Amino acid sequence: MVFHVEMEKIGEQLRKNGHEVEVPLLRINAEERGRDRKMSIRVLIEQNGGIDVFPQGHSIWDEKAEAIDDHFTKVAWSDAILVVNYPKHEIDGYIGGNTLMEMAVAHYLKKKIYVIMPISSKLSYKEEILGMHPTIIKEDLFLIV
Repeated sequence: MVFHVEMEKIGEQLRKNGHEVEVPLLRINAEERGRDRKMSIRVLIEQNGGIDVFPQGHSIWDEKAEAIDDHFTKVAWSDAILVVNYPKHEIDGYIGGNTLMEMAVAHYLKKKIYVIMPISSKLSYKEEILGMHPTIIKEDLFLIV
């Protein structure tokens, strides 16, 4: 969700190209937490002392489960998914844990998987990603059919 702004822009371009698009939602209503916009659960965790501040059983994990379910529902609804994998943590073509799970669901459901950028060899799970046969589009949204 770090790339939510980029996902929104890409989604708009895909709509202009004739695709029906569902972009994942930012889950946390920041106004309830004294902020002026929606935010990702990860940002909330980072801004409040890190993951260990939220023990198992904390309500934030219910919100996280809801987000995961929402993303999996969107994968099931779709004909294909597009992974927005810009550089993160000094890794080009970064794909994180949540995205890897969504890709696995898409693969299992026989959905086409498109990836914006080449996948980094720094990812210990690149083997699993390549096993899902993603199509690397190098930001050319017209390759999505």
